Amino acid sequence: MSVKAVLCKQYGPPETLVVEELPSPRAGPGEAVVSVKAASVNFPDVLIIQNKYQFKPPLPFSPGSELAGVVKEVGAGVSSVRPGDKVMAFTTYGAFAEEVKTEAARLLPIPDGMDFNSAAAFVLTYGTSDHALRDRGALRAGETLLVLGAAGGVGLAAIEIGKALGARVIACASSGEKLAVCREHGADATINYAAEDLRERIKSLTEGRGVDVIYDPVGGAYSEPAFRSIAWRGRLLVVGFAAGEIPKLPLNLALLKGASVVGVFWGDFARREPKAFAGSIAQLGLWFREGKLHPHVSKIYPLEKAADALRLMAARQVKGKVVLAVQRRPGPAAAA
Repeated sequence: MSVKAVLCKQYGPPETLVVEELPSPRAGPGEAVVSVKAASVNFPDVLIIQNKYQFKPPLPFSPGSELAGVVKEVGAGVSSVRPGDKVMAFTTYGAFAEEVKTEAARLLPIPDGMDFNSAAAFVLTYGTSDHALRDRGALRAGETLLVLGAAGGVGLAAIEIGKALGARVIACASSGEKLAVCREHGADATINYAAEDLRERIKSLTEGRGVDVIYDPVGGAYSEPAFRSIAWRGRLLVVGFAAGEIPKLPLNLALLKGASVVGVFWGDFARREPKAFAGSIAQLGLWFREGKLHPHVSKIYPLEKAADALRLMAARQVKGKVVLAVQRRPGPAAAA
C-alpha cells in the first residue's frame, strides 16, 4: 500500500516541495503508525525546508511538525496507545503525509470534544506558551503580560493562558485586523506596533509601571523597546525569532530593572522533563474542557496545497494556525 507525502528533496522555498507516493510505513519496536487526519503549519516548517532550522533531517524528508489522527498500528513493546486511538503529536518533521511513523511516546490523547483540526493546532502552540508563562515566566494572577506577535498561533495561546492564570494581557500585532482577533481571544488591551510607539503605549497602558512578563516569539526590532518597558523584577521570555533577526540587548537594562532574560526551548523541555511536560499537557486539556482555550484555525488547505500554506506562513500573514486536512479514499491507492 502506498501513501501520499509532501517531500523536501532539495532545500529551497515552498514551491520546491513535491507530492509523491511512498510505501506505507510500518511500526518498529517502540513506534506507532498514525493515519493523519490533519497537520498544522508552523514557522519552523518554513525554516527547515530552507536548511535554516537547528534540526536538519537528511534529504529527502517530509516537513510538518504537528499532527492529529488515528493510530493505525503499534510496534513491539508499545502499551501506551493502541490501534483506533485518537491522538495528537509533535514530530519535529514528517507530519505532511497521509501516514506517519513516530515514537509512540510522542503520541498524546486528544482531549474530549476536540476535533482533528483543532488538535493538530494545539500541542506546539499551547505547550510552548504554557511552558513559557507558567514554568519559565512564573506568571501570577494580577500581573501584566505583554505578548508580541500576538495574532500568531503561540501568541493567541499565550493570551488565553495568561487570562486563565488571572493576568492582564496586552496584545501587540501589526494591524487592526490582527488585533481584533487578539481581542476575540481575551486580550484586555492592544498595541499596533506598526502605527504606534511601543514604549509610549506600554507606558500609558501601565501608568508608567511597565509590564511584568514579556512573551517574545518575534525578536527583531521590538525586543529591546519592550525590554526597556519592563517592570521591576520583570521577565523577558525569549521564545523565538519569527522576524528573522536575533536581537542584541544591552545587559545594563536587566541590571537596572532587576529583570530576567529567560530562554524558552519547549522541544528540549518536552524531551528532558517528561513528567513536567505531561503535567503541562494535562493542565491544558483541563483548561480546554473548561472552555478557556479556543484553538484558532484561520485556514484549511488540502495536503497537496502544503506549499501554499507555507508561503502564507513565510509572508507572516497567518492569524492563529493554518491546517492541512488529510482525506483519503479507501482502497489500495491513497488520494486526497
